[in-house]
Amino acid sequence: MKPWQIGVGLAIAAVLVVLNFAAATLGAEAPVLVAIDLVADLAVLTLGVAGVVWLGLRADARGARVRAALAEREARIAAIVDSAMDAVITVDAAQRIVLFNRAAEAMFRCRRDDMLGERLDRLLPARFRDSHRIHIQRFGETGVTNRRMGEGPSLRGLRADGDEFPIEASISHTRQDGKDFYTVILRDITRREQYEQAIRRQQHELRELSARVLEAREEEKTMIARELHDELGQLLTALKLDLALLRDRLPAAAGELPERAAKMDALLDRTVNSVRRISAELRPLMLDDLGLADGIAWQVDDFSARTGILTHLAMPEPSATLDGLERNVANTLYRVLQESLTNVARHAAAKNAWIVLSAESNHVRLEVEDDGRGIADADLAQARSLGLKGMRERVLYLGGAVEIGRAVRGGTRVAVRLPRLPMREAAQ
Repeated sequence: MKPWQIGVGLAIAAVLVVLNFAAATLGAEAPVLVAIDLVADLAVLTLGVAGVVWLGLRADARGARVRAALAEREARIAAIVDSAMDAVITVDAAQRIVLFNRAAEAMFRCRRDDMLGERLDRLLPARFRDSHRIHIQRFGETGVTNRRMGEGPSLRGLRADGDEFPIEASISHTRQDGKDFYTVILRDITRREQYEQAIRRQQHELRELSARVLEAREEEKTMIARELHDELGQLLTALKLDLALLRDRLPAAAGELPERAAKMDALLDRTVNSVRRISAELRPLMLDDLGLADGIAWQVDDFSARTGILTHLAMPEPSATLDGLERNVANTLYRVLQESLTNVARHAAAKNAWIVLSAESNHVRLEVEDDGRGIADADLAQARSLGLKGMRERVLYLGGAVEIGRAVRGGTRVAVRLPRLPMREAAQ
């Protein structure tokens, strides 16, 4: 009520009290006063009843407006929940469904009216129901859950027709009127899993293709190295022998011919050395003839002699522990060492390099480390880092692991671990 209305009411009450007191005091001496008092009492009573009725009607109208506003708000919230793209399901403490939106109907292929009051277990495959109950119970007791959208492994849902499908889920808890309610937001990730499987399949196929290309290149390099070493090497040796015979038969007064023959002999020596170097870079024949340990030892010695970088090589003793390695494993370890040392010579500005080759029962490990300027993370992601990418692809294809990063000494560290029997062959 407004202040003036309260003031008028108090004034009327005061006048009525005075009038009643006067009528009671004078009594029969003032019948007119008694009549006026009676009329006033009846009028006030009538006004009071009318006021109470008016206030009641007004309260009812206000309550109706509040109820209408609440109903409108609930309808708005229900419409928002119903229009959500993800399935929204709310259950009570007994895990009976009290809310089931339109997206949930489409996801599980069932009607809302059929699901309200049903247990949530109906939407899960039988093998997941016990663990789900335990998860909900623990969540209700602790308020802690590790189930959030996009995190953790996917769950499995069960449609009304018995079809299982992958879902992501997040759960929240609320308490209303002393009752616990749990809301689960579900997302069907069937398409995403299909896309991920397609990507993994394509990556596997690309890795297979890359491995086949690398194997073909390795075989081609081996063939060219053999041809250079055997055919061209023999021809150059025969030419050198013929030149030596020619020099011995030149007359003493041959003028400048002996000098020219000497230059030709020196040129032949350089050519033979170049052929040997190119052949060894393509593929050292000792890798096939003597094994991985001797091939790595030769590569390290040759690297140190060409670059002047001091190398420190550690290998298992006896080297027989490396015998019997599958050919692809030995090739990969050798190429990783070759690429790592090439990067040390080109980019590291190092003074020392450490190479450790170790053998375990089922694995072989190679580590190459230098004390140069080191490699930055941005360098690993550069498109031109094809050598590093090829190294990684070689190792991953054989079921191994490769780590490239900063070394303790400040330079770069490359660590490769390969199974003696490649995973792809073990699977076959």
